[in-house]
Amino acid sequence: MQALDALEILDTPPEREFDMVAQLAAELLGCPIALVSLIDTQRQWFKARYGLQISDTPLEQSFCRVPVRLNNPLIVPDARADPQFRDNPLVKGDPNIRFYAGVPLRITTRPDRAPVPVGTLCAIDSQARVADPHDLRVLETLGQVLETMLAARLAEARARHLAAQYKQALVEKDRLHRQLHQAERLAQIGSWRFTLADGQVEWSPQLYAIYQLPAGSVVTVDQAFDFFPPADRMRLQDAVDETVRTGRGFDVELTMLTALQQERRVRSLGEMELQDGEPVAMFGVFKDITDRHELETALRHAADTDELTLLGSRKRCNALLDQTIARCVAEGAPLALVLVDLDHFKAVNDQCGHATGDEVLRRAGEALRAAWLAGSFAGRMGGDEFVLLLTEPELLADLPGTMRRLLTELRQDVECPGARAPIAVSGTLGAAWLAPDCADRASLLLRADQALYQAKNAVRGTAAIAGQDGTLIAR
Repeated sequence: MQALDALEILDTPPEREFDMVAQLAAELLGCPIALVSLIDTQRQWFKARYGLQISDTPLEQSFCRVPVRLNNPLIVPDARADPQFRDNPLVKGDPNIRFYAGVPLRITTRPDRAPVPVGTLCAIDSQARVADPHDLRVLETLGQVLETMLAARLAEARARHLAAQYKQALVEKDRLHRQLHQAERLAQIGSWRFTLADGQVEWSPQLYAIYQLPAGSVVTVDQAFDFFPPADRMRLQDAVDETVRTGRGFDVELTMLTALQQERRVRSLGEMELQDGEPVAMFGVFKDITDRHELETALRHAADTDELTLLGSRKRCNALLDQTIARCVAEGAPLALVLVDLDHFKAVNDQCGHATGDEVLRRAGEALRAAWLAGSFAGRMGGDEFVLLLTEPELLADLPGTMRRLLTELRQDVECPGARAPIAVSGTLGAAWLAPDCADRASLLLRADQALYQAKNAVRGTAAIAGQDGTLIAR
């Protein structure tokens, strides 16, 4: 019933297209009656009828409800001999149905759902007859035509609803006293056009607003390009040149600096205007997408950042480690990876609670983000495990010294209510150098992990560095 309601077709006036299909079905099958029926909750209603005057019948008398229920064609050679229909008033009385053939009409209400039967195309005769496979093929073909018409009707109804919803949304925006101002800015679009022969430029008022220029100002193409930094100006110029050369439109996102020195992110689309097949101008639109761009940037940052420690997330760690390894291998630059494991962290959680444990992790994050480690990347791999990626020459020149200082920075005494003494939290470190036999993420992490466990097995709160030949050196 929901599918039928979505069509908004019940009790609508006759339409020539539907009537023609019903007439064609009757003529091709040689039947005096043909109907386009739709099955409602209490009745069957005829959108088109040929050879029958009534517009509907009670549902309990309907032949068509059977193929709709079964979602399959139905042929009744002789209704008087069929136990299912012989007592039907439409068989015993007018229109004296003997022969019936009907195919279900289906519509698709959602892309992820199977088509739903809502009615039938049927042919009726007052004389019994043997079913002809050709008759069924004719009905199915005409049924497909009707299904296309119903699909168009459904799309039209949905479009009306969308238009009504959009209109209502605009009314609500006005009533909410511009509370959606940011969303309105996101929807602002300006149009532009310039002629190839003389470079004359035309801007819409909104494009002046995006550039923060007085409406009607005279602006040349070169002046418009001057609002973009060199790299983005080149991208825009290349896109325009490519469109002029090939005729293919362009779609680019760029950063610009407005006349009032405000940085904005914009999207520009352009294509050629042709006359008699020859390019005469280029035209397009300009959209301020600053809000969307900032939101996407913030979402990417959130995905790449561990919320508690403000360090890089595990996903970010893996991606950056792969990139840095590739760069250092290509450039022959040194790289060291340090794994950090907090000691006695479980005791803090168990004895002091998770809130205190979170504070311990935050302090560890601050230590790994300290100013003296500038140029390095720190991330949280999970739980109380961290990674530090060192590429700065000053830090790598004395890696043992760097690790000793880091051990000092990671130590913290945690006071727990009711405890006899503070819990001494420390960090145990394992480091590995990028080497010819250790030049990918898995190998580097494995070697650093081996060094970490050597340090742990010795004394917690210490550090070990894996030798470049694969052996482990002393702490």
